[in-house]
Amino acid sequence: MSAMSDYLENKLIDFVFRGQTYTPPTNTWIGLLTTATNDANTGQVEVSGGAYARVAVPSTLLYWSGTQGSTNTSISSGTSGTTYNVNSITFPAPSGANWGVITAFGMYDAASGGNLLFYGNLTTPKTVNNGDAAPTFSASALSIQLDN
Repeated sequence: MSAMSDYLENKLIDFVFRGQTYTPPTNTWIGLLTTATNDANTGQVEVSGGAYARVAVPSTLLYWSGTQGSTNTSISSGTSGTTYNVNSITFPAPSGANWGVITAFGMYDAASGGNLLFYGNLTTPKTVNNGDAAPTFSASALSIQLDN
């Protein structure tokens, strides 16, 4: 289950209801967290070191499903309010340091720093150590829901 950050909620309210400009990112960057975060984006600890880097996912019809569950290039027409990654999202392999126990993910508008857009806890936390295989969200494993 995912949640939207206060930052994105405010941007969308201003855009839809208040006529303010909002330019969505051309990529979203998926990050791994060793602690949970919240709407205010406080208290989170993102993995660092050991060759870790957020992974860019283009904000296009080819990389995120339609709300009807379609993985093709048609626009959303479903009622689920949910999208998911169409392709696998693979992080660099950990090298030189352990990453720790990954408990959550964050979706950001920048490769580092930036603004948290969405976040969620993993169904099953995963310990990632130096030399392990590159962590991956397989296709359809990362879902973002707007309609709760």
